[in-house]
Amino acid sequence: METTQLIAAARAGDKAAEARLFKATYEDLHRMAQRHLLRSGADIARAQSLVHEVYLRMAGADAGPNDRQHFFALASRAMRQIVVDHVRKRGAIKRGDGQAALSLDEVPEPALTALIAGRDDELLGLDAALGRLERFDEGLARLVELHFYGGLGFVELAEVLGRAERSLKRDWAKAKAFLYRDLAHDDPHAG
Repeated sequence: METTQLIAAARAGDKAAEARLFKATYEDLHRMAQRHLLRSGADIARAQSLVHEVYLRMAGADAGPNDRQHFFALASRAMRQIVVDHVRKRGAIKRGDGQAALSLDEVPEPALTALIAGRDDELLGLDAALGRLERFDEGLARLVELHFYGGLGFVELAEVLGRAERSLKRDWAKAKAFLYRDLAHDDPHAG
């Protein structure tokens, strides 16, 4: 049964579908987390921890996903929130600290990589800029969440969003331009 069908059946009260949905979504989340951690060279054991945290956030939300696209959007949003929450808890206050600048060109290497590398201040800046992008264009912000935080490549994005890769790449370029301008405007060291 497809994710969207499982979601509908679980919402209708089918406990067996709910159990299958948990297994299917857990596997999707675990693959996303593993992909991120493998790219970053981090310990794969962290994937399980990240997945559990994402799943708990999604399960505790008032409204669950409506379909597969909504599932990936919620999972990417949860990953973003988890990463930003961890950064805030660490109390990032310094800029730079000898780290190379966080680049959106590194995508689909996820934000978790930057978290592991200690680029806390840059992630907080990106999160704030992404909030401003969301107010400007919700679709572009969702694309950034799915690609950067969710780790989805353009082939996966095209499938999930039901759009052409070429169109998504154009939107990605627009989103990056907005974010780079926004981040450069906030950076007192930007020239």
